[in-house]
Amino acid sequence: MRIFATLVICFISISVFAQPDRWQQKVKYVMDINMNVQTNRFTGKQKLEYWNNSPDTLYKVFYHLYWNAFQPNSMMDARSRELGKIQFRGRDGNPVGDWDPRVQNRILNLKPDEIGYQKINTLKLNGVDQQFKIYETILEVNLSKPILPKSKVVFDMDFEAQVPLQIRRSGRDNPRTGVRYSMSQWYPKMCEYDYEGWHPTPYVAREFYGVWGDYDVNITIDKNYIIGGTGYLQNASQVGYGYEDAGTKVNRPSGNTLTWKFNAPNVHDFMWAADPEFKHLTRNIPNGPVIHVLYKNKPNDAANDAAWKEVADAAVTALPFIEKHFGEYPYKQYSFIHGGDGGMEYPMATLIAGPSLGTVFHEWMHSWYQMMLATNESLYAWMDEGFTSYAEGLVSAFYKQKKAGLISGLELLADPAKAGQSADLPLYQDDSYTGYFNLVRSGLEEPLTTHADHFNTNYAYSNAAYSKGAVFLEQLGYIISDSLRDKTLLEYYKQWRFKHPNANDFIRVAEKVSGIQLDWYKEYWVNTTKTIDYAIDSLWEQNGKTNIRLKMIGQIPMPVDVSLQFKDGSKETAYIPQLIMFGEKPQEDTTPRVVREPWKWTHPVYTFEVNQKLMNIKSIEIDATQRMADVNRKNNKLELNW
Repeated sequence: MRIFATLVICFISISVFAQPDRWQQKVKYVMDINMNVQTNRFTGKQKLEYWNNSPDTLYKVFYHLYWNAFQPNSMMDARSRELGKIQFRGRDGNPVGDWDPRVQNRILNLKPDEIGYQKINTLKLNGVDQQFKIYETILEVNLSKPILPKSKVVFDMDFEAQVPLQIRRSGRDNPRTGVRYSMSQWYPKMCEYDYEGWHPTPYVAREFYGVWGDYDVNITIDKNYIIGGTGYLQNASQVGYGYEDAGTKVNRPSGNTLTWKFNAPNVHDFMWAADPEFKHLTRNIPNGPVIHVLYKNKPNDAANDAAWKEVADAAVTALPFIEKHFGEYPYKQYSFIHGGDGGMEYPMATLIAGPSLGTVFHEWMHSWYQMMLATNESLYAWMDEGFTSYAEGLVSAFYKQKKAGLISGLELLADPAKAGQSADLPLYQDDSYTGYFNLVRSGLEEPLTTHADHFNTNYAYSNAAYSKGAVFLEQLGYIISDSLRDKTLLEYYKQWRFKHPNANDFIRVAEKVSGIQLDWYKEYWVNTTKTIDYAIDSLWEQNGKTNIRLKMIGQIPMPVDVSLQFKDGSKETAYIPQLIMFGEKPQEDTTPRVVREPWKWTHPVYTFEVNQKLMNIKSIEIDATQRMADVNRKNNKLELNW
């Protein structure tokens, strides 16, 4: 009987955290690129092996041709100019357009030799020429022969491209950075086909979604140019420029060009950047990846060198903390590369316009919340940007405390006093909550389910994806406890990395970890723009005990922590779970806690009794930790100055 019971327990344990089994497509790219740095154009040959692991027969396929967006009157151009007509008050009080300041109307003014394009010269499926149509940034291929389920085909493509002036993310000759080439979204890329069908999302502004696979990319360019990017350099002894092993003699081939050979396994994109004046720093993390930092050299600028050196050193310091709390980094290298137009993440690398550590940590954490978990950013931008912003805050706080010598080892900032943080709210979360509250007050909020390109304003998108998305995780800690939220994040990583999870996949992990029903939380927070507002309504004494009545003013139901402080200095927490949780969070601190009857969300008021006379109560506060995103905190606290 004991053996049977043990087997049952083991089975239950395995079932609770069983690995999800969701089919997904697979690709292997082999590309040979020949870049002309005088004309800013390149030719490319692409061999693409495509595995249709779906149960469906595919009669067509789609590719992204991102750079076609950088042409006058493109969808990106038109959308940017249209949003620019929406006026807001800037920080200086003057009206500004809602457009992305990096784009504005710049695409409209590009000259023929400044635009971007990707042209397809030939395309074959298993050696047979294919007919195709180009819809600006999307290539549609009606296949001469369908791709059957569980089969593999090979596409061969000859293409050419012109690198646009730096407008958004990718391009050349950005005056801000001085970097020659930021090569992102630079090749014809197969669109994702998943359980929801094809995702041929035109390039209007944001975001990205790609097929997992392997890349072999050979880039031939002027031999004076130094490259950094995705993947592992295969011919370091021929290339040099700091990639070679110590003591290795570099033997570059003769001629004016040099071919860089990269391999990138199990990624869903490939980025590279090139400049003849890149300075290359490396750091080796014990039992971890090699950190590369490539930045535009400024002669006799010691401050610039020191700032980029700190980027490399900060990565070494932060990685153990990151891996402990968010999961292992599985690749053998990561590169921080000067370029782009701000900060933008890619597999094994990021483009950053400067050495700001906030940007550095944000883009690196995208390695977890986009490069490894890879939700569909267009549909779940808040799971990408919001989760990353939340993680960035933790990592930044850790690094600041570590650098100041206030913490050691892998200590989580669990003790606010020791960590140098506010006892009410972690410093890193102030901006997220403020951004969300400002969004609510603006009247421009749209549900998080809105497609990233379809928000009515850039303002609403940014504050929803970054701020409300980050609040989602911090507030989840309020609902199920911080410790179970942290465990959920690690379990989510273990179960769903390399598998394109969606919002429900995350919620199911949180439910299994916590034992609490959370479908309602996703429904209210993600699918609606309803808000939270709880208030202390009234209190009165009866038979020597105090009755406290709370009121639900907002439309989102939440569990409620009520902190009580008495005149004698003692404290007590009244914990009121929501009935629809069908469970309760564990106690989070040493303050005595009394678990009350669940609150039914259909009832606007809730009354509970405290075994103290009214005159003995010094203060009452709803959610003293301020993790609940209550839009009106003025009615959350009552000070009784008897």
